[in-house]
Parts: sequence; C-alpha cells; structure tokens
Amino acid sequence: MSLTFDSQQGLIIVPVEITGPSGNNAILRLALDTGATITLINVDVLIAIGYNPALTSNHLKVTTGSREELVPSITLNKILALGQTHTEFSIIAHTLPASAGVDGVLGLDFCRGKNLSIDFRNGIINLV
Repeated sequence: MSLTFDSQQGLIIVPVEITGPSGNNAILRLALDTGATITLINVDVLIAIGYNPALTSNHLKVTTGSREELVPSITLNKILALGQTHTEFSIIAHTLPASAGVDGVLGLDFCRGKNLSIDFRNGIINLV
C-alpha cells in the first residue's frame, strides 16, 4: 500500500488503527520514525481503548533524547498501518509532549521483514 505525504513539511504522519482487548478500535496519528527501534503509543490513547499500562509487569529500558527511562511494554491485539497488519504486537507505552502533535511513533519493529521505501521527491511511502 502507498501513502502520500508532504515532503516539504516536518514529520511523516501515518494513520494507524489499533484494537483494544475488548475489540474497541482507535485511529491514531503516528510519526514514522526510522530512528526508533520500537513503536511507542501515548498512554492515554491506550487507556481509552482498554489497555492499562500501569498493570503490566513487563518494562523495557529505552533511551530518549535526554535520558534512559524504564517504560511499560504491552502487547496490542492488532495494529494496522500502511496496508500491513500485525497481531499480538508489542509496543511501549509512553506519553510524548503535547507539542509533538502525534499519538506516538511507528518504529522499525513494524517494518522488519518488509520492504520500506520513502520517496521524498514524490512524497510516497510504500511498505510491502
């Protein structure tokens, strides 16, 4: 599937659908981040569809731009982006500042095993 984006603007925003434990869905705006090894979703979004990151015993140490942090890792029932669906997909729950303007980041873990192409000249992303 192809997604168009404005190559003259800041972030590449990808619409992402996630499914909660009781079947609730949410459509998110995630920034495609090829510098992130794991997908990150804001805590409040996860809580709204039935996940509770505070109850997980699984945590990962992540390095942010300013420090290392221990953050909850949870497994999503389903995540769909760029025409690709993953089930039982692990992400980290961590809230970005409101100024980021996104619900999280879509990391390299989502793209592994696929062919990701980003055409900045024509503003097109493909993940196959």
